[in-house]
Amino acid sequence: MDMIIACSALGIVAGILAGMLGIGGGVVIVPALVLILSAQDFPSEFIVITAVATSLCTIIFTSISAARAQIKRKAVDWNIFRLWAPTVVVGSFLSGFIAARLPAAVLEIGIAVFLLVISLIMLSRWVPDPARTMPGKAGTTGLGLFSGVLSGLAGIGGGNVMVPLMVFFNVPMQRAVATSSTLGFPLALVGTAGYIISGWGVEFKPWTLGYVYLPAVGLIAFFTVLMAPMGVALSHRIPAATLKRCFGGLLLIVAGRMLLTAL
Repeated sequence: MDMIIACSALGIVAGILAGMLGIGGGVVIVPALVLILSAQDFPSEFIVITAVATSLCTIIFTSISAARAQIKRKAVDWNIFRLWAPTVVVGSFLSGFIAARLPAAVLEIGIAVFLLVISLIMLSRWVPDPARTMPGKAGTTGLGLFSGVLSGLAGIGGGNVMVPLMVFFNVPMQRAVATSSTLGFPLALVGTAGYIISGWGVEFKPWTLGYVYLPAVGLIAFFTVLMAPMGVALSHRIPAATLKRCFGGLLLIVAGRMLLTAL
């Protein structure tokens, strides 16, 4: 019963944040699932990778809901989507095999440090050079691969990587959020497949598919799908500067919590 309540509440919060910030909700889901799974007597060596894989699987459903709402508003930059989608998918698939070979503590600390750096950048008064634009095809392809690998390792929909990168190249915040939400679907779908394949035959808990814990997926995804459109509506009503600070503040809190847990 405690797990049902915890996962349902997590789905509500993650759904709103996914739609509002284009982050897929994974930035909240992963650290929260680490705590929830710890309370479910999961084998310690599988807790972090299960949280990451399960988070990615829920993002498949969340990103569909958020992307549909963003597409209706015609907020997606389809040029960036077409350039990034193939390499984001490749990077996300590879991440499942990379994560399976990393110690749990290294994976958790790495995710936390990455989120901390991004949060400080987003909270600072840094403003990109107004003359800067998205790089050419080769550069954009490299950014997509980087985003896919890092997002897959962290179990996030990619927004924590892709939104700051797009903002760095002067893509408006709301447009970056919308594009990230849409890219989250192929990233999460293929990333989840990587975690299922890499964890195939590893038996550590009932109701798992590879490293994906199915009961948590069902509960979280149900509520994220319901709440994501509400987050999208909020993202188009909140000023870009405020949206940026909300994004950075959330990352800072989550990174701090993960570091304290890991250390």
